[in-house]
Amino acid sequence: MNKELNGKKIAVLGLGISNVAVISYLLKHDLKALGVYDTRANPPYVDELPSGIDLHLGPLNIEELKTYDMLVVSPGLSISMPEIAAAGKAGVEIVGDVELFGREVTDVPIIGITGSNGKSTVTALVGYILEKAGIPSAIGANFGNAVFDIYSKRNQMYVLELSSFELETTSSLHLKAGVILNVSEDHLDRYDGSIDKYRDAKHRIFMHCDNIIVNRDDPRTFPANGHYVASFGLDDLSYGREETPETTYLTVNGRRVLDVRELIICGRHNELNALAAMALADAVGIDRNVQIEALKTFPGLEHRCQLIRELNGVSYYNDSKATNVASAQAAIEGLCSRHPKGIILLAGGLGKGQDFTPLKRYLGKEVSAMFCFGKDADKLLCLDENYTHSVLNLRQALNSAVQMARPGQAILLSPACASFDQFKGFEERGRVFVNLVRHLKADEE
Repeated sequence: MNKELNGKKIAVLGLGISNVAVISYLLKHDLKALGVYDTRANPPYVDELPSGIDLHLGPLNIEELKTYDMLVVSPGLSISMPEIAAAGKAGVEIVGDVELFGREVTDVPIIGITGSNGKSTVTALVGYILEKAGIPSAIGANFGNAVFDIYSKRNQMYVLELSSFELETTSSLHLKAGVILNVSEDHLDRYDGSIDKYRDAKHRIFMHCDNIIVNRDDPRTFPANGHYVASFGLDDLSYGREETPETTYLTVNGRRVLDVRELIICGRHNELNALAAMALADAVGIDRNVQIEALKTFPGLEHRCQLIRELNGVSYYNDSKATNVASAQAAIEGLCSRHPKGIILLAGGLGKGQDFTPLKRYLGKEVSAMFCFGKDADKLLCLDENYTHSVLNLRQALNSAVQMARPGQAILLSPACASFDQFKGFEERGRVFVNLVRHLKADEE
């Protein structure tokens, strides 16, 4: 346990799953006091709190927060909230669960992964490689389990998916290897519409990182001092790709490592994800043969450019995790070579203040048609009235796409938006889509 916490008065703000795990961790210390706060009247996980916990629901009180030594803030709460910011200015330490985890885990290598898109896939893939290598390890943070739910003395390595929200409150986490996969417009409603502020939050991952890995095709991933040990990208430099008339190879320093036809995960964006995972695995000394075998058998994740079925010559893909424009672009560009006859795109939801203009260039080319639904559908419809169609919901979008689709085409759910206007989350949106697709009937039926 972290002896520096003993004797401190600590407040936990926000009853998300990560802070429920933090509370259990903090109660193992000899604290002066522990208070738990949530602005909601009926937050989740209240039933999981230990009896006798000092729980406060409703608006935060600035003067009360100032009496604490430390605030452990949920990633869902912005540290720029007036109450939290005022406490920080008064000298109260502001941290998150990842920061506390980093202070606790000082003798085990940690791999950190962030980016606007692809970070869950890379996190899971690196964890899969470590499993194949026989290294006791665990993955968590923004992916899967809270960090204090995976904490164990048995683990010899950790793989953490780190969101910009988590990195805001992380300042001393030491990483054996870390990567920013990409930086594109996302969560700009949290960052005053500034992609630079969003980028700066991402770059906190490199503050104490031994082996920095960047995307050489995305300058926003480069550290300010320009120093990094490896890069990945679309060409054949460092960790890269070699395209031939027959196929594409993953390469390392110009040498072919793997034919992408041997990957289960598909699309150019997943080829980049595989390269990033290889660079991270090399940084922590994992045998290349183990990496290759893992890459060949990694099944991918649900809701991430997942091929659901082929029916009547049409392929159906669930990419519900595409909650921003760049992710939808990656899916389109990754699949267009497989489906030169065109992609029918299903998109819409909550736009989070994004600019949808980058999608316009695909309309009438890679994208034959786009069916738009959800709260911000109108922002997609105005991109090009010749190729966009208004529908009420996902079910109607799919049914309309099925009527239009021809053999060789793909129907792709890659919404470019958050889902909370019509669903509980992207997982529910994806499950609904998969269920609808699996109940479609073949022509001969």
